[in-house]
Amino acid sequence: MADERLRVMLTGGGTGGHVYPALAVASELRRLLGDVECLYVGTREGLEARIVPAAGLPFRSVRARGFLRKRPLELVWAGLDLIRGYRTAVALVRAFRPHVVLGTGGYVMVPVVLAAARCRVPVVLHEQNALPGVANRWLSRYAEVVAVPFAEGRAAFARARRVEVTGNPTRPEILAAAAAPARRQLGLAPDRPVVLITSGSRGARSVNQAAVDWIRGGDLPAQVLLSTGHAYHAGVIRSLDDAGLDADTLAARGVRVVPYLDRMDLALAAATLAVGRAGALTIAELTARGVPALLVPSPNVTHDHQRRNAEVLQRAGAAVLLPDAELSGDRLGREVAALLADEARLRRMAEAARSLGRPDAGRRLAALLVEAAGRGDR
Repeated sequence: MADERLRVMLTGGGTGGHVYPALAVASELRRLLGDVECLYVGTREGLEARIVPAAGLPFRSVRARGFLRKRPLELVWAGLDLIRGYRTAVALVRAFRPHVVLGTGGYVMVPVVLAAARCRVPVVLHEQNALPGVANRWLSRYAEVVAVPFAEGRAAFARARRVEVTGNPTRPEILAAAAAPARRQLGLAPDRPVVLITSGSRGARSVNQAAVDWIRGGDLPAQVLLSTGHAYHAGVIRSLDDAGLDADTLAARGVRVVPYLDRMDLALAAATLAVGRAGALTIAELTARGVPALLVPSPNVTHDHQRRNAEVLQRAGAAVLLPDAELSGDRLGREVAALLADEARLRRMAEAARSLGRPDAGRRLAALLVEAAGRGDR
């Protein structure tokens, strides 16, 4: 029916890197088309169960769990959960009757995409990393189109019908803030460089320890905005306080330590240099904004995909890659000092980052969904 509003089923979860791109695309669809009906399908245990309802989208859950690195008995339970999840997903697809399904990664996609394929609903898959995940690679045979962040990702989807380079969707506000006002809002001096150190809401022990050792070491060449992650914040504050660096002393040195940055748009606008992990969402925001980076890929992620993400930026001249095993307070300080002392290099890095950025990624993905749904005339 030509006048029927577009219905889109979204699925993906386990990490924010899978959930936030889907939410960004949902927002873009509403901006482009106005009246769009969305339903998000995830697991009860994943971050999506909290994030999606808070974003105002209807949410339904299915049973699903990963198969990688499982013991034989766990594989049996994972298989049973897949069967149960698939049955639930088929019922959800038949009840919601989506025109198209968007999958953004994670094992929860498997039963949902298989259900969509059985019900002959077009599927669009979005891969956030330079090295694709197992679920996306395996499910690509059922997709009308697979969207990848970088041209390097095409080769991994040789069996896909179609692969498009879209980039990773980011929130529109990431591009809106200006440096000086952002620094003032964050309690930083507007005329001094800022090093942003962050490793996500959970934080990273090695990144935090190196940052603490660097801050404790003496004079700093810039202001520091350190986001520790909730789990590490108390320990970081305690370590700094033990070194005689209480809140007032830190503030006088231009150091601000927070458990989490709700306003990453302000933090990225304020940053002269970013230090942290190389997750897909981080890479997307750094490149969209054009922020030079010192990237420390996590060694604890499946298939080492963060290293592959960081290598894309390193090859382009947008970032320096520092292996986690080589990270220390002294090494962090030397790398940061060298970069801040070379303004021409920082400008080149910023330009290289912007050349990789795709601020229109959400619109591109939304257009692919509309096309796959047979709504290309809308």
